Parts: sequence; structure tokens; C-alpha cells
Amino acid sequence: MRTHRRRLSGAVAVAAAFALALTGCASGGGGEDAERVYVRAIGDDPMGLNGQLVSGATPTMFSGQIMDTLVRMSDQYELNAGLATEWELSEDGLELDLTLREGVSWHDGEPFTAEDVKFNLEEIIALQSFGAPLAERIDSTEVTGEHSVTVHLTEPYGPLLETLAVQFMIPKHVYEDTDYVTNEANMAPIGTGPLMFDSYDSGEQIVLVKNPDYWEGEVQVDRVVYPIMADPNSRATALFEGEVDQAEIAVSQQERVSGEDDLALMETGAFTQLVSMMFNAKSEYLSDPDVRRAVFAAMDRDEIVDTALSGIGEPANGFFPDALEWAQDEDIDFDRDFPRDVDAINRTLDEAGFPRDADGTRFTLTVQYIAELTDAAATAEMAQSMLGEVGIELELVASAGAVFTENVYTKGDFDIAFLRSTVGADPSIGITRWYACNEEKAAAANPSGICDDVIDEAAAGAVTAPDRETRAEHFRDLQQRANELMIYAPLAWFNGAFPTVNQSEWQGQLEPQQTTNRMPWLTMSQAD
Repeated sequence: MRTHRRRLSGAVAVAAAFALALTGCASGGGGEDAERVYVRAIGDDPMGLNGQLVSGATPTMFSGQIMDTLVRMSDQYELNAGLATEWELSEDGLELDLTLREGVSWHDGEPFTAEDVKFNLEEIIALQSFGAPLAERIDSTEVTGEHSVTVHLTEPYGPLLETLAVQFMIPKHVYEDTDYVTNEANMAPIGTGPLMFDSYDSGEQIVLVKNPDYWEGEVQVDRVVYPIMADPNSRATALFEGEVDQAEIAVSQQERVSGEDDLALMETGAFTQLVSMMFNAKSEYLSDPDVRRAVFAAMDRDEIVDTALSGIGEPANGFFPDALEWAQDEDIDFDRDFPRDVDAINRTLDEAGFPRDADGTRFTLTVQYIAELTDAAATAEMAQSMLGEVGIELELVASAGAVFTENVYTKGDFDIAFLRSTVGADPSIGITRWYACNEEKAAAANPSGICDDVIDEAAAGAVTAPDRETRAEHFRDLQQRANELMIYAPLAWFNGAFPTVNQSEWQGQLEPQQTTNRMPWLTMSQAD
């Protein structure tokens, strides 16, 4: 088979030549017999390819191409039909009727059935962090017809459909009577999605191929190659030279991206990300909420976006992004409540009992961040000068993700932490975890050490209310209290960690989708 992608050269070839050599073909024009290949570089071997049973952005990305969900959700939080074509929730919020799509097959040819859905809802979703709270409320799942299921709940669950939208369906006939977590299919997934697993060579590449029988339509690529390129500079170079079609690159490279017609940062396709600031309220210096509020006010959010984030994103002016407007509290205004008034901040710190020493320093705070998150690292570095203006020194501690998790969530060995994360599918399974009580010291949840009754009651109320209006009232209560306590807050809404694409080989890569974490495989086309 003929190859049409330009050859790799130099250091990039060492890292990624297998993207061509092992496939024997490549994308580009060249006649009807040319295989249509798309190449996306990734930074490391994934811990798994089944995002339903292995957490992480990379497993979720692969599952988004291989698997389907019952309900789809766009990056603007719009619900759409997936493997379920219709759904109806009873007035009391205790019964959900699902009408399933007909004529869908798993990649191994077996039919997708109502029994698969029952198996997933009763056995599998409990093993996923976002699905576990829903699983606790499922009394039973009843197969009511060949293509229909009724889910019986013990109590209403506010983020019911939003939770289903992030549950990838896996085949009962492959997982039943096995250890679900260690099943070999987790590294060679079988789904109902547009792409099928083909091969995985550790340290080299992962290959997916077209599902010729995809229920939604004709897939426009034949093969998708994911070369594993650990060096971010190599990924960027390969992307700029058109040797790969998509890659995640450092935000500092976006200036070049904005200046070239073929290059574009993806602005859709995933839920909003944010760079946040977390406080340890058990710190001897940060136990007073007035001090925490003053420290937050000292952070110049506009400058952080312009410099640390290379102008990508926008300064946060509240706890919820605009995409979740229905849940926002319009009375929250960071610009008004936390103005960067250096004189006022200094007065607050003086009155709190932290005068400056002879050298002008009030106290020193330990700051934790994940070294590989260059956006969080740049934010931490800027915080040094910003807080230095009000007499607060920072000791910056960069670490690997696992060490950060241990220090911040388990040990509470920090004063401030900066993190880049995602908003998630719904506030109750995303945002509220940063404010609700976390006595278990779970990772990726409130590390402040504070358990507040107002916040916990608001978070619980939003979970049990079946209607959006009531849920929004609870979320507003949570935001008001979060504004008073200041234990966690977004500094900026940010998509600079989204992938960047080179459109010289493939057009239509930026087209919005009805579901997150999926490329427009049905509508993309090769450039002439």
C-alpha cells in the first residue's frame, strides 16, 4: 500500500518513525487505494484503554473513540441521544425509562442488548468514580423489552442523566464471570464506537481501526495511529511539520500556532478546564478565612492568563464557568469581592496579626504543584512575585502527580496548591467535590481540612433534588459560602491543555460533536 505522509527526520524520526513503519501506510491524497490514516501523538503509555474501569484523561480519550454511552453530552452540557434514543424520568425521580437503539453491534459482532445495559448499571458503573454515587441509589434495573430498560432508584438523583453521559458501555458477554478490573479486554477494548482496537506496542504506538459497521454512519478514516512521544518538544516539532495531525503541546507554543493557518488549538470537544488555587485551612498562617481571602485577592488573575497561560483562556470571576450558567450565582463577582488592592490586602494581613519582619516578610508558605503541568507551574512562579508584594514568601515544590497527591490530599503537607483540572459533566460530580467534607482524604477532592455544614447541606441538596431549578438554588448557597471561606477557587478558565491540530492533511477536525472526547470521524475529510 502506498504511503503519502512526509517522512520524518532527525530526532523526531527516532521518536515516531514507527507511526509510519509499523503501519506501512499513511494519510494524504494519492488515489482510491491509499489508506486513510490519522496520527495523534500521545505523551506516555496509558495505564489502560478502558476509561470505564481505569481513571485518567488518556484512557477516557481512547474510550471516547472505541465506546459509546447511553446518553451523550456535548462540551456545552447539551444532552443528546446515544445508545439510548429516548428517556423519561418519573415525576418523583425514582424511575428512568430508557429506549435503546436498535441494530447496534459490539465490535466482535455480538448484538448490543438490554441485558448489556442491565449488566453495566448493576455491575460496572459502581467501579467508576463518577458512577459509584449513582450505583448506590439504583435499587434494580428491569429489562422491560427487547430494546427497553427501566432503572428503579431508591431516591432521586439530580445528576442522573449527566452521570450516564460519562459511563462507557462495555459488553456483558466479555466481562461476565470475570474480574472486571483485571479483564484483558481493558487493554484491548470491545465497544460499539466508530473505532476498534487493533494493536498496542508499549513505548511505541497504539493503533485503532475503522468500525465498518458503525451504527451512526460511515467512518472517514481507515486507521488511527497514536505514536507515544514522551518529549513535548518532539511532539510539537512533529505537529508543526505535519508529521502528526494532533498532539498536546505546551501552552508556550501557542503563539506559533496562532500565526499559522494550518495549526489550531481545539476549543471544543471536552469540558471546560481550569487552573485553581487550593488552601490548607489547617496551616498556621491560613486558618483565618480573611487571610485566605486576602491571599486570593493578591493573585492577579488577568496577568496569570496573559503571561502564565500565554493568553489562552479567561480570568475566572466566579466559581462556576459560563457553560454552567444555569447553576451560577450571579451575585458572585471576584472582581468586586477580591480586588487586587495591595494597600487593603496589607491592612488585612496586619490586622490578622502578621506584621512584616525587618526584611519585609510576613511568613513563608509552601506551594505544591505538579511539575509536568506547565500551566500550573507557571502560575506558581508568578504567584511568588504577586504575593511577595504583600510580604508573603513562597517555597515552590514541584513534584510528580503521585507525590503531589500524597502531599496534598493524604498528608496535607502544603499551604497552597495550584492545579489544572476539569469542571466535569455536572457540578455534583465535579465542582462540589472541592468544597464538600473530605474526612477520608480522598484524592482530587477538598484538601483544605474544613468540613462546613452549609456547604455539605447545599451539596447534598443538589444531589437529591430531581429538578434543575431546585438544584441551582442549592448550588447558589454553596457558592455564597465558598466565597466566605475561600478554600478553593478557579483563577482562570482554560483550554490551553486541549490538543492542537495540524489541518494540512485532514479538514473538519474542529467540528463540534454531540459528545465529549470524540473526534468527528464521520465528517472529517482529507485535504486535496
